[in-house]
Amino acid sequence: MNDNNTPNDWLFEITPKNKFFSLNLREVWQYRDLLFLFVKRDVITVYKQTVLGPLWYLIQPLFTSVTFTIIFNNVAGIDTGTVPPFLFNLAGITVWNYFTACLTGTSDTFKANAAIFGKVYFPRIITPLSVVISNLVKFGIQFLIFIGFYIFYYFQGANLGLNSLILFFPVLIVIMGILGLGLGMLISAMVTKYRDFTHLIGFGIQLLMYLSAVMYPMELIKDKLPSYGWLVEYNPLAYIIETARYMLLNVGEVSVLGLSYTLMVTIAVFFIGLLVFNKTEKSFIDTV
Repeated sequence: MNDNNTPNDWLFEITPKNKFFSLNLREVWQYRDLLFLFVKRDVITVYKQTVLGPLWYLIQPLFTSVTFTIIFNNVAGIDTGTVPPFLFNLAGITVWNYFTACLTGTSDTFKANAAIFGKVYFPRIITPLSVVISNLVKFGIQFLIFIGFYIFYYFQGANLGLNSLILFFPVLIVIMGILGLGLGMLISAMVTKYRDFTHLIGFGIQLLMYLSAVMYPMELIKDKLPSYGWLVEYNPLAYIIETARYMLLNVGEVSVLGLSYTLMVTIAVFFIGLLVFNKTEKSFIDTV
């Protein structure tokens, strides 16, 4: 630019971020094309060089559901009521997989994108946000598989029925995605300084799954193990899984108090994660 131009002639002005907390929604909207490019990249390239390709989206939940059915229902004798055990497990796993995909995909944001972060500016939150959006495609494919088995069991005479609250099912998935995004941003900030977190994520997710009522009703753990029932009751993910099964299979119950608790925890985790994420992005390049 020549010397006659004023600062107002610039399209964008990059300045140090002095705000303690900022959502940067306007800036994210300005970079929406980049967001969609990242989403497209995540969807296309993840399985581009694999033999089975997108079929991995289907294999994992099906094999996991079969394993859970054999171990927890046939061997351990967990009763799922009028709902076929395989369908009961598939409903919980389908919803759970979306959370784990969001968490694992966003927990390595700074380390995985250090090269591009160090060369060009764009709102850093676009990267984890693209992971959450792109995983909706994976969730959609797995949910179609669930619908297919639902129809199969229905015509086999299983006592199945959707609950009227199914209309709020998308809201439940959004809450799950936001919770995964918040935790992922928080962990990604910690990974820049403490690499051990990378090794603990996989173990932590497996442990968290058993505390999230994925393969059993919440009421069961309260009756069988009352001394440890509080571990599930204070887990916000358990209420999301339980409510999802209630909406899809009309089994279990919906706890308004539990969902309110889940919503508050989700909002708190998201804002704390975003706060730490914004603070880390200013200096992470020196530690990665």
